[in-house]
Amino acid sequence: MTTLRRRTYEVLEAAKEDDFASRVIDGFLIILITLNVLAVILESVETLYRDYAQVFVIFELFSVGVFSVEYVLRVWSSVEHGSSLYQHPLWGRVRYMRTPMAFLDLLVILPVYLAFLINIDLRFLRVLRLLRIFRLTRYASSMRLLVDVIKQEAANIGAALFILMTMVVFAASVIYLVEADVQPEKFGSIPDALWWAIVTTTTIGYGDVVPMTPWGKVFGSLLGVISVGLVALPTGLLASGFGQALQYRRREFEEVIEEILADGKITAADHDILDAARDRLGLSDREAAAVLHAARQRLKHMITHCPHCGEAIEPDDPLPPRLQR
Repeated sequence: MTTLRRRTYEVLEAAKEDDFASRVIDGFLIILITLNVLAVILESVETLYRDYAQVFVIFELFSVGVFSVEYVLRVWSSVEHGSSLYQHPLWGRVRYMRTPMAFLDLLVILPVYLAFLINIDLRFLRVLRLLRIFRLTRYASSMRLLVDVIKQEAANIGAALFILMTMVVFAASVIYLVEADVQPEKFGSIPDALWWAIVTTTTIGYGDVVPMTPWGKVFGSLLGVISVGLVALPTGLLASGFGQALQYRRREFEEVIEEILADGKITAADHDILDAARDRLGLSDREAAAVLHAARQRLKHMITHCPHCGEAIEPDDPLPPRLQR
């Protein structure tokens, strides 16, 4: 029997296709987060905030109330996660509260409560509230995948950024030596020259600060050419990692399918296993259906009878409801 705590955990997780309550709650939270971001943006317009201050305050209090209840319920039901890390009644919840998403959930509501106790700059409070937009990553599988890729490639991306920052410091030092006497107001020190080095190394080139000496122009030209490859390194690492992660998840889903199709049948329990694997791997319905269809086509051409019992395999058994699209 499903307990209230278990049901709460299922409803607050990313919605399943066949779970109406979960889809409604997720849709409501997505809309509320989006409206909160829009409200923060509109509040920065002084005329709008002055005319509709009461509306903004009421909406903010309502949103904080909803997010607070959601946070408490997520912490309470986190022991139903399934992982042994969260099963302890106390320390499991503490570990959950230390996860990035749980910390973000707390961060976006905590400043509002602090505002009742201490004076907080309104602009600073707005910026913190704007962080609510990152909560949408919980409901987007592509964003969750991107976060996973960043975690996996953190060491390589960090090395590329270190090389880039080293080049920035080196460029600022050289341009300071070359241009300091000619333009002391712009290149009078290495910290002053860092602005030019950053915008040139990142190939942005605003043009507000430019070298005037021949050697400065030569160095700036060389730096711009070299920087094209340096700036592309982190982007290339992310793109490569993203592609590899997608392939890995599809291969893992294929392995689950192969195990299920070993007897040539897809039972109701197998449908649940496929749905759970699809949710865990963050695959869309279309991707999962394509992988399942390809696997069944391979089975259709390779095996016609079960090697264990000799029964004919039926590769055209119905797909799980979520994968029939």
